[in-house]
Amino acid sequence: MKAILFANTDWYLYNFRLAYAEFLKEKGWEVCFLSPVGEHVQKLEEAGFRHIAIEFSRKGLNPLQENETIRRIKAIYAQEKPDLVQQFTIKCDIYGSLAAKELGIRAVINTITGLGYMFLSDKVHVKLIREVVKRLYRKALRGTEVIFENPDDRRLFIEMGLVGEENSHIVPGTGIDIEKFIPVPPPNSIPLTILPSRMIWDKGVSEFVEAAKMIRESGVNARFALVGNNDIGNPTCIPFDKLTQWQKEGNVEWWGWQDDVVTVISMSHIICLPSYREGLPKILIEAASSGRPIVTTDVPGCREVVEDGVNGFLVPAKNAEKLRDALLKLIENEELRIKMGEESRKIAKDRFSNQIVNEAIYAVYQKAIASS
Repeated sequence: MKAILFANTDWYLYNFRLAYAEFLKEKGWEVCFLSPVGEHVQKLEEAGFRHIAIEFSRKGLNPLQENETIRRIKAIYAQEKPDLVQQFTIKCDIYGSLAAKELGIRAVINTITGLGYMFLSDKVHVKLIREVVKRLYRKALRGTEVIFENPDDRRLFIEMGLVGEENSHIVPGTGIDIEKFIPVPPPNSIPLTILPSRMIWDKGVSEFVEAAKMIRESGVNARFALVGNNDIGNPTCIPFDKLTQWQKEGNVEWWGWQDDVVTVISMSHIICLPSYREGLPKILIEAASSGRPIVTTDVPGCREVVEDGVNGFLVPAKNAEKLRDALLKLIENEELRIKMGEESRKIAKDRFSNQIVNEAIYAVYQKAIASS
């Protein structure tokens, strides 16, 4: 059996789908990755997988260019002749499904990794585009198996008539290697809270910076760090100048992109992600598996990882004051941090291990193949 995994960046495939590709390979599948070329292609190939390059604009709206993208996808699928395709993110889901259907590829799996800017923004032009996207989704997802990472997204798509109960599934994220992300005692130093994420407004970065400012101005001895690059391809990207300005003000540090997530987490005492909405953020699962307490928002995706008052705190989105209060509870109480970190590890092992998640995805594969 041959599968193509298709996403809009090689970064996404490497960081979120490599473990599942290795799982498929162990079962005898041939797996190819399809995405635009980036710096992670070499890593995918070094891991033993073939990468297929495709030109792809994440933000493009020109009908002629978008039709050309569908044509290129169709040509690749026709040449590769996969038994199954799995697609990630809006454009890949829609364009890939349309191409696969034209070719008669019946085993098609689409993964909704979160609703993102297209469904979160209140801007008038985005609302207009959203209606077009919903119509395209309705056409593309029909007859495919659709994986959601949290029940809220699945419920919303069912209510909008984009999927049915019978062809939609919930799989808790992308899994975590619980042998790689293990609890390591935090350093005996000033409490460090990190926000590891792409630097986009929708991740709640400004609320984190404001909460850090309030805490430090109150005289509490604590450190705060932003860990990640600004995602230039995302409409809510935080400008480089803004990130450097925050760092100069002295309330937060900006570390930029860090390859070694394990080490970054081990340096921290608290993980924070005050996002506005998620699919199911892998960084929170990594933090949980590493035995760290978490402060995040009570929104779809984030609340799947944190039980309020058990392994961390849930706060309202876009509320810097509530975020400050939750962070302070952990910053000022080492015993609570340790206790919640232990609960985080239990949750990661019980719900989010690679074995659990990979088997859940594979069950959807088997359904798609059986009905093809």
